[in-house]
Amino acid sequence: MGTRYRPAVPHGVVVMGVSGSGKSTLAALLAQRIGCPLLEGDDYHAAASIAKMRAGQPLHDADRWPWLDRLGEAIGVAAAGEAGSRAGGGGTAGTGAGAGIAVSACSALKRSYRDRLSAASHVPLRFILLQTRQEELTRRLVARAGHYMPASLLESQLAILEPPGADECALTLEATTAPDALCNLALAWLRTKSPAEGGHAR
Repeated sequence: MGTRYRPAVPHGVVVMGVSGSGKSTLAALLAQRIGCPLLEGDDYHAAASIAKMRAGQPLHDADRWPWLDRLGEAIGVAAAGEAGSRAGGGGTAGTGAGAGIAVSACSALKRSYRDRLSAASHVPLRFILLQTRQEELTRRLVARAGHYMPASLLESQLAILEPPGADECALTLEATTAPDALCNLALAWLRTKSPAEGGHAR
C-alpha cells in the first residue's frame, strides 16, 4: 500500500546522480511507497544515444536536450494524472495516475539540465541527489551486468556534475545508505518541504 502523501500542487521528484549512485533503486522505492507514476530516464534516450554510451562515448549536450525535453514533458503529464504521455518513449507513467506527483530517475548532472527538465515539465520539480566516493561508484558499475553504461564513462560524468545550488529545491543523500533508509529520509523531506520553496538540504 502506498504512503499517503498527496501534494497541494502537482509536481515531480527527480532522483539524480551519476551512474551507479542507486537513483533507479530509490526512485522505484519512492514511487511504490507513495503510489505514484515512475519514469525511468534511461527509457527516454534516443537509440543513437544509447549506442554512443554502449560504445563508451560520452553524450554531448546536443544529444541530451531532446532527451530532457521528452522526459520532462512525461513527468509533467504523469504528475498531472493525464493518461499516457505525449512525449513518447518508455516509462511506467500509467501506474498511480492522478496522484499529483511523479517520480523519475535521471542523472540531471548540470544545472542547465535540471532547468531544461523543469521547463519541459511545466510543474515544480524537486531533486534528490545521491552521491558517494568514486571508488564505491566504480565498484558498483564493474559489478553491474546488463546495462549499456560502461564504468569507463563514470569519470566524464563526475567531471560535469554540478550539485544543486542553495536556490534549488533539493536534498543530498549519501548513496551508500540502505535503500529503505534513503526512502524514509526522502519521504520525510517531501512531506515537510513545499515544492514552491527553494533551498538545499543535506
